[in-house]
Amino acid sequence: MQTGSSALSIRVRDEVAALKRERTIDVAAKLFYERGYENTSLDVIAEHMGVTKPFIYAYFSSKAELLAEICARGIASALDALNEELDRPGKPTVLLAELCRRFVTAVLDNQRHIAIFAREEKNLSPADFKRISDMRREFDARLVRLLDDGVTRGEFRVADTRMAALAIGGMVSWAYVWYRPNGRLALDDLAGSMATLVLDMVGARRPRAKAPTASAPIVGTKAVPARRGGRPA
Repeated sequence: MQTGSSALSIRVRDEVAALKRERTIDVAAKLFYERGYENTSLDVIAEHMGVTKPFIYAYFSSKAELLAEICARGIASALDALNEELDRPGKPTVLLAELCRRFVTAVLDNQRHIAIFAREEKNLSPADFKRISDMRREFDARLVRLLDDGVTRGEFRVADTRMAALAIGGMVSWAYVWYRPNGRLALDDLAGSMATLVLDMVGARRPRAKAPTASAPIVGTKAVPARRGGRPA
């Protein structure tokens, strides 16, 4: 039976190990992105971390395993966002809008990781490539089901939900290429704008703003005197 102090010690040890593992991933991702996977050895990664190579081997069995972890980051984050949204009750339009905002954020928070995957997937082992591809297919399949639900409920107008899901995934995923953190749009603004584009793409039925009634005065305007014949002066 563990005492309170031993349990605390184990938790602190695990947290420190997680931080060290994450630091290894961050440094490796930076070097893979800047130099390329094939031009970056574990010795180089260790040197940039100020540690020896056995430090890295304590968390990763090989450089290939490190690459696989980096490449999986983007799709894993997007899939987590999708699953969390679909586990919530709500109308398909609301769920799709929030999912798109979180999908954009997941992609751009992992901008470097996704770029590495696009460039280095040829260096993944067959097993790792299949694992990442399976996650991408799961994302697409669950998005199709959300679109199907929206069509069934009359909220979306989509002739081919499979094609629409692939188009949405492609549009959002490609943002890693052109988005610049110091560019014209802040991340939250971009996520909202792209969510609106996706809703337009699927023909989402959204409530329109009510027009002012005839009896309600419009603030900041004056009545226009009429000439004979009813035309304004």
